[in-house]
Amino acid sequence: MPFTSLGLVPPLSQAAADLGFTAPTPIQTAAIPIVLDGVDLLATAQTGSGKTAAFALPLLQHWLSNPPAANTRPLQTLVLVPTRELAAQVGEVIRSLAQPLAQRPKIVVAFGGVSINPQMMSLRGGADIVVATPGRLLDLLDNNAIKLGGVKHLVLDEADRLLDLGFADELGRVLAQLPTQRQTLLFSATFAPAVESLASQMLHEPQRVDVPTVANDAAVIEQRVFEVDEKRRTQLLRQLIKNHGWERVLVFVASQYAAEHLAAKLHKADIFATSFHGGLSQGARKQTLQEFKEKRWDVLVTTDLAARGIHIDQLPVVVNFDLPRSATDYTHRIGRTGRAGESGLAISFVTAAGEAHWRVIEKRQGLSLPREQLAGFEPTDVAPVNTQDLEGTGGVKGKRPSKKDKLRAAAAAPQQPDD
Repeated sequence: MPFTSLGLVPPLSQAAADLGFTAPTPIQTAAIPIVLDGVDLLATAQTGSGKTAAFALPLLQHWLSNPPAANTRPLQTLVLVPTRELAAQVGEVIRSLAQPLAQRPKIVVAFGGVSINPQMMSLRGGADIVVATPGRLLDLLDNNAIKLGGVKHLVLDEADRLLDLGFADELGRVLAQLPTQRQTLLFSATFAPAVESLASQMLHEPQRVDVPTVANDAAVIEQRVFEVDEKRRTQLLRQLIKNHGWERVLVFVASQYAAEHLAAKLHKADIFATSFHGGLSQGARKQTLQEFKEKRWDVLVTTDLAARGIHIDQLPVVVNFDLPRSATDYTHRIGRTGRAGESGLAISFVTAAGEAHWRVIEKRQGLSLPREQLAGFEPTDVAPVNTQDLEGTGGVKGKRPSKKDKLRAAAAAPQQPDD
């Protein structure tokens, strides 16, 4: 099925082909006609399925049908995302799709962690499309650098993160300045029930699109589980890298401290590893990620910062060195591999203390994976009694850390690192 059959004009169909979409993905096939019709949409699809193009292409066509008058650029489309990396990636995709157009929209990407002044300068004279994180958008509003009264299309990408408790207040302030008559699009890989309830208050008679993971898609990512003692995880990781000759591995850990420490341990063992987390400056994060994409690092040790909005072509392996906090985060972590039809491998280390936590992740993901043990790394630890059941959840939570969680974590850190 060609993109033109979905109602897209030939230049935009060609732009999609230039980005490597030989045919529309399921989410694009379902969503593009709905967005072109101008109605609200609640869409779910797995990571790497082409969600960005699913809203960017029809919104660019809306802009083409109503381009700004000379010397005026009232903001038409606002895309809100939860992280800097996702903002940069979405902005890059929209610019690429707009490149073949005879008349191109002015696109501005805005996020925190860098000086606001260049972003304010970019907004002088207006903009047609703005991709922003909520906090930086509020900064721009406070500085009168942007006005939202003319927004016709609002997109919430990774909407589950934007609607959770950590962003609810900021998002509420943004929504208060938007016109009530607008098209609202919510895209994400997952939606918790509480988020769906809140989304129902934002959308007006929305259409719903759910693109399930089909058997062929699920097979793209091979998922494996290794049992290992907590103190031997670093040695096991080194051995797996050596045995399989992995050239690029994304390793997820629970904290910035753990990312720095594990990267240092691996580097000391002659593995080219570096860390990537929110404690780095925006410039350092951008450079590190680009170097990893260019295969200048074999291992990138990261927090959940890289679980969303990061696209790395042909990333073969993801390792959950520390298990994710929630089943939803597991989905986003392993979704960094096996993208765009490529095969991938997702490995999780399960310790005795983390067994109950892992069982709940399996249950919520509908998984039943065999436990493996690597010769020489057979575990001997026994799970403490108090970790067998944490209020029936196995320790998996469905929201951001509370103040009590953060206080407990601060009191416990730094913990003794792995060898």
